[in-house]
Amino acid sequence: MYQGRSTLIGKIALWVVILIAVSWAIFPFYWAIVTSFKQPGVIMTTPSLVPWLQFTPTLANWNDEFTQRWPEISRALSNSLIVSTGATAIAITLGTMAGYGLARFRFRRWKNKDMTMWFLSQRFLPPMATAIPFFLVMKFLNLLDTQLALILVNATFTMPFAVLTLRDVFKELPKEMEESAWVDGASHFQAFFRIALPLAAPAIAAAAVICFAFSWNEFLFALILTYRNAQPITVVIAGVEHTQGVQFWFVATRLLIAILPPALLALTAQRYIVRGLTFGAVKG
Repeated sequence: MYQGRSTLIGKIALWVVILIAVSWAIFPFYWAIVTSFKQPGVIMTTPSLVPWLQFTPTLANWNDEFTQRWPEISRALSNSLIVSTGATAIAITLGTMAGYGLARFRFRRWKNKDMTMWFLSQRFLPPMATAIPFFLVMKFLNLLDTQLALILVNATFTMPFAVLTLRDVFKELPKEMEESAWVDGASHFQAFFRIALPLAAPAIAAAAVICFAFSWNEFLFALILTYRNAQPITVVIAGVEHTQGVQFWFVATRLLIAILPPALLALTAQRYIVRGLTFGAVKG
C-alpha cells in the first residue's frame, strides 16, 4: 500500500510539474492573443486576462495593422522570409558537406577535433563581439541595408549548428554501405549524394528548420545592418514605440503575425524534425 501511495504521489507531482512547464511556455502566446484584442486604454490602466469578463474584445488593432501599416509589415515579412531562406540554404549546404567531411575523413594538418572545437566556439562567441567588424565589412562592400548582408551574417552564425549536428548524424550512418558503393566503382561524391545524403535527409530537414528559426528570430545584426529597405519583422516589432511608451497592442498583433511562417514550417516538417532529432538515439 505504501508503495502504491508513493507511486500515486509521484505521478501527481509529475503532472503538476508538466502543467507548470506548459503554462509557462504557453502564457506569452496567450498574453499576445489577449492583448491584440484590447483597447489601448485598457492595456495601460487595468490588468486583465479574461475576455468578456474583464474587458470587451475589439478588432481595432488588427484593422489598423491590415489597413494602415500592412505595407510596412508585408515588406518586413518578405525580408525575413528571403533572409531566413537564403541563410538556411547556405548554412545547410555548406554544413552538410562539412559535417560529412568531419565524419568520414581524417585530416592531418588541422585535426578533426580542432576543427570541431572551432565550429563549437562559434556557438559560444557573443554576437555583439563581431557586430562592429561585420558593420565595417558590409559598409566597405556597400551592402548595408541589403538582404544579402543579413543572409551572409545569419549563415555565418547558423552554419556551426548545422555542421556539428550533421557531423554526428553522418557518424551514426553505417560506413559499410558507402564502402560497398566504392567497390562498385562509385566515387566519394557519388556515395555521398546517392547513399549518405538520402539516409540523412530527416536530420538535414530538422537542422534546416532550426536554422530557419534562428535566422527568423535574429534581431541584433538586423538592427545594426539595416535601417529601411531590408528591415526584417523582428526590427519592425521592436519599432512600435511612441512618445508615450511602447504600444503593446501593436507588439502583440505583429508578434502573432510573425509567428505564423515558422510555425507553419515546423508543423509541415514535424515528422522530419522528430525523426531527425532522434536519429541514432535508439540502436538495435
